[in-house]
Amino acid sequence: MADILRFLYFLLIVRPVILIVIGLNVRRSNLLPDKGPAVIVANHNSHLDTMVLMTLFGMRRLKDVHPVAAADHFLRNRLMAWFSTKIIGIIPLEREVKGVRRDPLAGICEALDDGKILILFPEGSRGTPEVRDEFKTGIAHVARRYPEVPFTPVFMHGLGRSLPKGEGILVPFFCDVFIGQAVYWTGKKASFMDRICDAMNELEAEKEIPRWEPS
Repeated sequence: MADILRFLYFLLIVRPVILIVIGLNVRRSNLLPDKGPAVIVANHNSHLDTMVLMTLFGMRRLKDVHPVAAADHFLRNRLMAWFSTKIIGIIPLEREVKGVRRDPLAGICEALDDGKILILFPEGSRGTPEVRDEFKTGIAHVARRYPEVPFTPVFMHGLGRSLPKGEGILVPFFCDVFIGQAVYWTGKKASFMDRICDAMNELEAEKEIPRWEPS
């Protein structure tokens, strides 16, 4: 039943909003992985980021695409937990691991072992709209365990204006989504993070982006 509700939610609500209300300029959608296991690495400015990325995969691959999201936020009550896990399909991630004995990456590993395509936001939170924060190194720990899995960089611009952090009203705004070549584990955490960050910098440099001051 939840699978049907999830399909209908994206078909009747998410896709019309993303594809009709918000204008998308997508470059190189052919570089998105056709199947898993695979990881999408993207910058994070808005709750719309997840919906846009999931929409790019189309309805055929929806069942295999799952965003990784903070357990403390998205599982904070029963209703939110049900909607986040059953309809959005998140893989919950514990952000506070100090003193925790279980493997914090267990959910991610289980999904990759099951051939899923995961969406990761290495900034950790939405942060300041249209400002890319430094990536945390958690993705390197995932890449070390799965050296054969492609990590595809995706840079998004404009979604922080359409639905900025703390706002509840969607503002129609033309948004860019630039997709780069996949990056693989390099054998070292530092060099892997450099490859990922360099790829994101190259994607961001494809367009001159004026500084935006929120009103």
